[in-house]
Amino acid sequence: MAKVAFQMQLFKGFEDEYKRRHDELWPDLHVLLKETGVSDYSIFLNSDTNALFGVLTIEEPAKLDELPAHPVMQKWWAYMSDIMETNPDHSPVSIPLENVFYLP
Repeated sequence: MAKVAFQMQLFKGFEDEYKRRHDELWPDLHVLLKETGVSDYSIFLNSDTNALFGVLTIEEPAKLDELPAHPVMQKWWAYMSDIMETNPDHSPVSIPLENVFYLP
């Protein structure tokens, strides 16, 4: 198991909408993430900067590279692209974060 962390950027004024959309996460996206081996997935918001910090656990980190090929993932990214920074393919601009401390 590996822990993966990353940062994304939410547009100002969309904090409640971001939370609402995730509270209503599509069942097929939930299944896709679980089938990929994702567990213990959290996203935190820094309300001063609107930076989003995601942390997840995954059995095989290389499987994350397969997610962009799934239509449901592409559809989710398009759905979220109006409220956060995205790349031309609608994937979120995501910056990997380095683990510098861990307390088991």
